[in-house]
Amino acid sequence: MAKNTNINLRNKSIYQVFVRQYSSEQTFKALTKDLDRIKAMGFDIVYLLPFHPIGEVARKGSIGSPYSIKDYYAIDSLHGNLDDFITLRSEINKRGMELMIDIVFNHTSRDSLLLKEKPDWFYKNEKGEFANRVGDWSDITDLNFEVREVWDYLIDVLKYWAKYVDGFRCDVAPLIPIEFWIEARKAVDEVNSNILWLTESVELGFVKYIRDIGFDASSDSMMYEAFDVCYDYDIFGYMDDYLYNKESLKHWLRAIIEQESIYPKNYVKLRSFENHDQERIAKKAKDQKQLIHLTAMQFFIKGMPMVYNGQEHLIKHRPDLFEHDLIKWDSSNSIEHIITKLNKIKKDEIMSKGIFNLENKEEAVFSYQLNNKYRLGIFNLNNTNKLNINLKDGTYLNSYNNEEVVVNNGQINNLDNPIIIDTLVTNKL
Repeated sequence: MAKNTNINLRNKSIYQVFVRQYSSEQTFKALTKDLDRIKAMGFDIVYLLPFHPIGEVARKGSIGSPYSIKDYYAIDSLHGNLDDFITLRSEINKRGMELMIDIVFNHTSRDSLLLKEKPDWFYKNEKGEFANRVGDWSDITDLNFEVREVWDYLIDVLKYWAKYVDGFRCDVAPLIPIEFWIEARKAVDEVNSNILWLTESVELGFVKYIRDIGFDASSDSMMYEAFDVCYDYDIFGYMDDYLYNKESLKHWLRAIIEQESIYPKNYVKLRSFENHDQERIAKKAKDQKQLIHLTAMQFFIKGMPMVYNGQEHLIKHRPDLFEHDLIKWDSSNSIEHIITKLNKIKKDEIMSKGIFNLENKEEAVFSYQLNNKYRLGIFNLNNTNKLNINLKDGTYLNSYNNEEVVVNNGQINNLDNPIIIDTLVTNKL
């Protein structure tokens, strides 16, 4: 892990924005108008999907993917200009939040300025054609990191944007040499030493696949040498297996707690139950009750939660990456008040410094302990009617909804809502 990573990042949360789909205006200015709402929910970081001009050659869909970038230094006029971007960052900072942007360095569009100017900087297949090392993405072509000049150019790109932002989310960063990221971070520190570094790390099976076909990919443990926060794709499949009835809940719960011993002591994991690449959690959940418990658990488990725009309104449709596909906001189905409460709970010191444990291998019951303080989180994902619990009999306050929770004969019988209890260690059985 980057040795100066602060574990207080576990108290922060991210709100992810796809600017093109966020509003009918599709602009930075329209997003600026909505910052008070985002701040009111308690978010600390606003993360933007790429906003650069999109390639036109072999474009996917009529608009194309924001990850098919034509010019790393430019801003798509659809969203505004640099002044609008600077204003957005300023307004975000005024509200005590930070701005993070997407960094996409594995590839460019097939008509990028860089490909035209420096074709020798790009990967070619056995036929000598521009290509991708992995997959057959018609709209992009891979950079070649065996070329030293590629490193220098991309580090300059990072140093440029570091003047205007507070964080980088780096797309599929494990497929780029970890040595590049270590060097890049040192160089960026000279411009802005407060940049937050988030890596989109990848599934374990994908790491093996990349290595098996002759390329290299870094594990999450390796990525922590340069990054502050890693995606939780290492266990994402366990969540999907549970939600799609392929495995029991305990496999996912066990994978979460095993991260405590696999990664460095001050590791920070992103807790992202949905994003632009993954289906909406509202679509995966069995019903709204389970969805609420999942959301509460997302914020409770150790790490940094990230909400994808629209998740707070229980939207089931994931915006298309290749078309105009505006989010259909529905405030009548809002859980903004719940996220606001969860973000407030997330800010407590025990959530970043407490000893994190799994209390029940069959149900989603987690705890934190910090000195004599004890916090218990119960999330009824399996629609259980009653639960044996390791607390003394008595009445406790549920911080989630400020209602009383009764423990009688070592059991809780009302599990309709998520339960978060703050008590003393002495009240444990």
